[in-house]
Amino acid sequence: MVSPRREPSTGEQVGVAVALLVIDLMVIAWLVVIQYGMAVWADSYDGGNPPGVPKEALRGAWLLAGGAVVTGGGLLALGWRLPGIAQLFVLGAAAALLASFAAR
Repeated sequence: MVSPRREPSTGEQVGVAVALLVIDLMVIAWLVVIQYGMAVWADSYDGGNPPGVPKEALRGAWLLAGGAVVTGGGLLALGWRLPGIAQLFVLGAAAALLASFAAR
């Protein structure tokens, strides 16, 4: 016999949202500081070739946007509203930030 699915408590949702936020911030910091920052630094020493910064920023934006859709949408589909919305907001905002870097 299958037991009825229970809704996650608010405490469980907050705990999952905080844990995912820490992971999100580490990924965002890696993409912005290491990937984007290293591309900016490398482009400053490579004046003769086309800049690679927009490509790196766009790659990071797509990675974060895809992560927002997969994790946020998946959590919302499972009924975890608070972590799902947090994922969509945090990763979506970071993707928009990197996309704005690519547009410069």
